[in-house]
Amino acid sequence: MTFHDLQQRLIEDLRQRVRSGDVTERGLARATGVSQPHMHNVLKGTRLLSVETADQILRNLDMDLLDLIELQDVREFRGR
Repeated sequence: MTFHDLQQRLIEDLRQRVRSGDVTERGLARATGVSQPHMHNVLKGTRLLSVETADQILRNLDMDLLDLIELQDVREFRGR
């Protein structure tokens, strides 16, 4: 498990939330202080989230890093 893996899981979670209508790109952008086009490019995969922006998103969605970690990840880590 790497930071990049967690970042990709966060982005995928955001994509699913946008698809399901839970949030909008514009709403995510406003809540995190980035432009809507930047958020669109993040969700499209052409731009990356800064650590600060990722933290802001997690706070706004009442999430933490543990929400991005799956049980299988813990089992693999313990098996090292």
